[in-house]
Amino acid sequence: MPSRKTKPNPAAPARWEKGADKVITRTSIFDLRAARYTHPSRKTERDFYVVNAPDWVNVVALTPDRRLVLVRQFRFGINDFSLEIPGGVIDPGETDPVAAGLRELREETGYESRDARLLGSIHPNPAFLNNRCHLVFAGQCEKTTGVEWDEDEEIEVSLAPVDQVYEWARTGKITHSLVLDALFLFAPYWEKLK
Repeated sequence: MPSRKTKPNPAAPARWEKGADKVITRTSIFDLRAARYTHPSRKTERDFYVVNAPDWVNVVALTPDRRLVLVRQFRFGINDFSLEIPGGVIDPGETDPVAAGLRELREETGYESRDARLLGSIHPNPAFLNNRCHLVFAGQCEKTTGVEWDEDEEIEVSLAPVDQVYEWARTGKITHSLVLDALFLFAPYWEKLK
């Protein structure tokens, strides 16, 4: 059977030109905007919808006995419980994602750390979200205070050995994509710490 070869496209993808945009609806956690874009060569023009959301932060929190701090909570998007690492929305006025991550860690779990750094920042879904999620590592975490949950939060806090958490990620017990991203970025650090 002859092989089917396709010619590679020699042109790079075009950058669409952004025109006016408008808010379609505002919610307590994001705005939905319609942005008018035009293709530079085809002159195709249409609206694309963008969720304008604040940046988020997630924290890989490691205790001195080499366990990760995990949270389990009900998630309305999947109508089920999700096993995750601590995290949440970066509040207005917060400019340092590491400080925001440590605040979220303390509020959700009661754990604190004096050894934290940014692992990296990602775009959760650049197809329609315009925000970033900052992934923070917090080492030497210890339980120091009570929790300060938001009005709609109910969180089960637990600890698990790091290798067990990676096993749960590989086998589908952990399915939150941002948690999986954080574990991916933490993996080289963990290899050095083991």
